[in-house]
Formats: sequence, C-alpha cells, structure tokens
Amino acid sequence: MEKLPISVLIPVLNEEKNLAELLPLLDWAAEIVVVDSFSTDQTQHICEQYQVKFLQRKYDTPAAQKNWAIPQCAHEWLLIVDADERPKTALIAEIATVLNQNSPTEAYWIYRENYFLNQKINHSGWNKDKVVRLIRRHCRYNNNQVHEEIETKGLKVDLLKNRLEHYTYVSLDHFIDKLQRYATWAAIDYEPKTPKVGIWQLYFKPVFRFFKHYIWQKGFLDGRAGLIIAFLMAFGVFLRYAKLYERRLKQ
Repeated sequence: MEKLPISVLIPVLNEEKNLAELLPLLDWAAEIVVVDSFSTDQTQHICEQYQVKFLQRKYDTPAAQKNWAIPQCAHEWLLIVDADERPKTALIAEIATVLNQNSPTEAYWIYRENYFLNQKINHSGWNKDKVVRLIRRHCRYNNNQVHEEIETKGLKVDLLKNRLEHYTYVSLDHFIDKLQRYATWAAIDYEPKTPKVGIWQLYFKPVFRFFKHYIWQKGFLDGRAGLIIAFLMAFGVFLRYAKLYERRLKQ
C-alpha cells in the first residue's frame, strides 16, 4: 500500500492499551509521531514495535505539548489523533483526496463519532462534536488549558464529511477523573472572565447545562447513558466554578 505523504501526531501518557489498537490502523501514513509525557506503562515498548518517531517531553499544557511536537513532524500535512480515537476507512480516503487536490485550505474540522458505556451516543450534544485535526504544519494551538483548539483566525478552514471514532471514556471512574482535571484547568481559563463566583455560576449554570444536554440536545434519546452524561456534564460546570472559588480563597 502506498503511504500518504502525511504525519500522524499522537500525544500520549500511559496509553498502552489504546496504542496497541490504534497504531496498526495507521499503516497508510508516511510518518507516525508519538509525543509522550514520560509514560510509566508499556507505551514506549509498544511504539518500538512499529515505525514510530517516539519523542518525550515533560507535560506542561495540552496546547504546549502539541505546539512543541508539530515542528518535529516531517510532512506539510498533519493529522492529530488522540490515542482513544480511530480514523475510519472513509475518513482516510477523504484525507487522501484532500492531499491529492493540492487544496489552498490550511485546516479541516472533523466530526467525531463518540462511544460511551458500550454504546454510540447519537444525541446529548456529542453527535455535533467536531475538532480541527487535519492541518498544515504552520498551524498552532491556542493557549487554553481546557479544550485547546487550533487558532483558526486568518486561516482558510473547511470541514471533512467523514468522522473519527472516539472511545472517549473507558469507565465512569475515568469520566469523573477527567472532569476533575478539566475543572481544575478550566478554573484557570475562566478566572479572567468571571468577576464573581455566586449562585449564578454554582447553581443556574449547572442546571442549564443539564437541561442543554438532556432536553435541548435530546440526551433522553440516548437512554441511561444520556442521563449520566447530562448529570456529569452539569457537575463538571459546578466543579469548575467551585474550584475557581477555592482558588480565590487561597490568593
């Protein structure tokens, strides 16, 4: 199989299980670059079994990690993939078409097909989840602590039709642990734009988030998984502002 002239960039920390599933699916890419935050599991050993450019860097922020790794990639085009994502065959074919067109576009949004509690989530807002992942090498991430994204201002950006499969959380413990970490980082992001933490932030915003996911975005159609998603996403909003309140008490 002729490889596509593209680098696939994968940021990781202790992702032995996911990498064992993901790396065999990337044999169509001319270069695979793994940037590792000094994993303590078998991540490096698994990478050594494949033709992977293995880099290590102390973790700072998600954006900083990827912005450091992007210039280490050899090709003009990059596909950035998390270890828990899987590029579908149709998506790979669409990427090949983009590369062959010599398009002036500099970055592409890609929708994600999310799975949680052993089921595909068709509603709950997760069906509209999209990320900028196919980029030219000059693109860079913004400095957000949470939900960092490619800075698209001034870029020509388009949307791919096909999706990445995303096996987002392996368990409820994993989901809650990630909520904790994201809330801590989000408190830093929200500090400059939140003059006061009060009942609006600690009660009404979480209630609205539950309503948004479960009613407005039809999470009830995802069954019990949709209810769990709505509750946990609301709790994540509450936790963000609770942690911001705590930060200010310590200042």
